[in-house]
Amino acid sequence: MAIYRPKESSLWWLDVTIGGRRIRESTGTEDRRKAQEYHDKLKAQIWEQQRLGTKRRYTWREAVVRYIREAEAERKASIENDRHALRWLDTYLGGKYLDEIDKAVVSTLIAERQKPYIRIYKSGQERECTPGPDTVNRFLTTFRAALNKARDEWEWIDRVPKIKALKGAKSRIRWISREDADKLISHLPKHLAAMAEFSLQTGLRRANVTHLEWSQVDLVRKTAWVLGENTKNGKALAVPLSDKAIEILQAQKALQEEDETERDEPLRWVFAKAGRPVHQTSTRAWREALIRAEICDFCWHDLRHTWASWHVQNGTPLHVLQELGGWSSLKMVQRYAHLSGEHLRHWIDRPKLQLAADNENLRTGTSG
Repeated sequence: MAIYRPKESSLWWLDVTIGGRRIRESTGTEDRRKAQEYHDKLKAQIWEQQRLGTKRRYTWREAVVRYIREAEAERKASIENDRHALRWLDTYLGGKYLDEIDKAVVSTLIAERQKPYIRIYKSGQERECTPGPDTVNRFLTTFRAALNKARDEWEWIDRVPKIKALKGAKSRIRWISREDADKLISHLPKHLAAMAEFSLQTGLRRANVTHLEWSQVDLVRKTAWVLGENTKNGKALAVPLSDKAIEILQAQKALQEEDETERDEPLRWVFAKAGRPVHQTSTRAWREALIRAEICDFCWHDLRHTWASWHVQNGTPLHVLQELGGWSSLKMVQRYAHLSGEHLRHWIDRPKLQLAADNENLRTGTSG
């Protein structure tokens, strides 16, 4: 058997024996033609390595398969964004050998990633989207990480091209209105809808939501806790829960208790399917919901930005928001300050008051 597709997978696998050495692994693609190409290259390469003593050359697709496998084992927080970037890269790199990726290839990829594209919404409306420096840089981060692993950890290649971040990138603040949030949630499957709304209610980062355990929740005191080892600043975080957040948690508990008929272990994960935590959020269902809701340039982490933006617009002081969100410095929170003019309001009438005082002085003949 050369290539095959297991029933439980959408990817093609290869199973080949050369010189007594059996290799069975995923090709990392759903495309049969690409899978066959990968199989043929690998088979020829191993033959040359065994018969002619040449050093094995690894393909980009082999690097992707191993990178994703290790990221899954490490429960890497950005794995879904990495998948998205690597899927796009596969269109251009496919079966290319790692040692063929040079500065010219990198420049071509950056130029392609910067090209505008047309997004067609369910309503038929079309909108041109142009990837900004931040978007391109996030893609380059994954690209660079995969190549560096291939060189430094796996020793598959001796050198990698220098990949510089684009200039002009700004601290990205993307948020949506409550109306748009409701539209988005209405198009999500139930498990993602609950997680998205909980994120909007608490401002928790994605990994803190997907790995939230019932032992970290007190429904009576309306509080959740995130351990310091799971926060960005290394400090434990107490999360006050709104009535809506409590409602979501109670619904999750009821659902899990219904499914617990033949399970002896106590409930562990708050957001779970078949007793396992829901790790993937930026899925095809998420992207399709964004399209149906006609929301462009919005990622899961932007739910946190939205939560913070709503707080500022409703008058939450920045130092309070800093504590609620678990930011280590006020500087990180000041990104949202422009969304509220409350701290400037008492200065608005100052010129008017000064003018009135000057007029009074002129009338009475006094001076300030």
